[in-house]
Amino acid sequence: MIRADPGCLQHSGAKRGEPAGAARPALGEQEGRLRETRGWAITGESRSRKGAGNAPDIPPGENLMNAQPLLRRCSWAKSELGLAYHDREWGVPLHDDRGLFEFLILEGAQAGLSWETILKKRQNYRQAMDRFDAEKIARYDRRKIASLLADPGIIRNRLKIESAVTNAQAALEVREGFGSLDAYFWRFVEGQPRVNRWRVPSRVPAKTYESDTLSLDLRQRGFRFVGSTICYAFMQAVGMVNDHLVSCFRHPQLSGK
Repeated sequence: MIRADPGCLQHSGAKRGEPAGAARPALGEQEGRLRETRGWAITGESRSRKGAGNAPDIPPGENLMNAQPLLRRCSWAKSELGLAYHDREWGVPLHDDRGLFEFLILEGAQAGLSWETILKKRQNYRQAMDRFDAEKIARYDRRKIASLLADPGIIRNRLKIESAVTNAQAALEVREGFGSLDAYFWRFVEGQPRVNRWRVPSRVPAKTYESDTLSLDLRQRGFRFVGSTICYAFMQAVGMVNDHLVSCFRHPQLSGK
């Protein structure tokens, strides 16, 4: 059994959306309060991350849920995929343009759903969407969109699929104007991760001034499914902020302490 703290943020199997008792928001831009953080499957792809190598070295084939049992982790990391992502990716600074675009699309795809659902479909998304090549996605036509709507391996929501195409087109414009998506996104934290020191998950915000600013700027550039809570989750995922609780073994590793 893995010993864990109450959690690094509200990452659980619950659906993203409004607080308990409130009506669920409609899809589209009404993504609601996304108080859950994310997890990703580990793959062999290079993700241009610094700090991932500090994570536990688990031999191939080893069950991560049985390995490193004394490490104190964020409590949302419960499944095999969640543990792998927590230990290897979440909060590690990411500077690869394709990786950043992938996170942006999948963060929006999660609106109204549990992250575990998206986590299990990540590889399907990569296969269906040309491994998140923005140049290819920007050229998707109605026939391609129709094929995606028929693909059970991804979230078959027209608004979300169409927004991926719109966002790819907007991303190409951003890349042309700033040189890279990396340069664009990281300027919102002045090029350095924000290191927080949360002791309890209830203190972790759903959004911040920086995510509000990023959301507004993205919307003005034509991006969709980029509300402030989605943007803050994106910032957590790509390491623009370190929101591991201070009791989690990854917090000091990612903050350089």
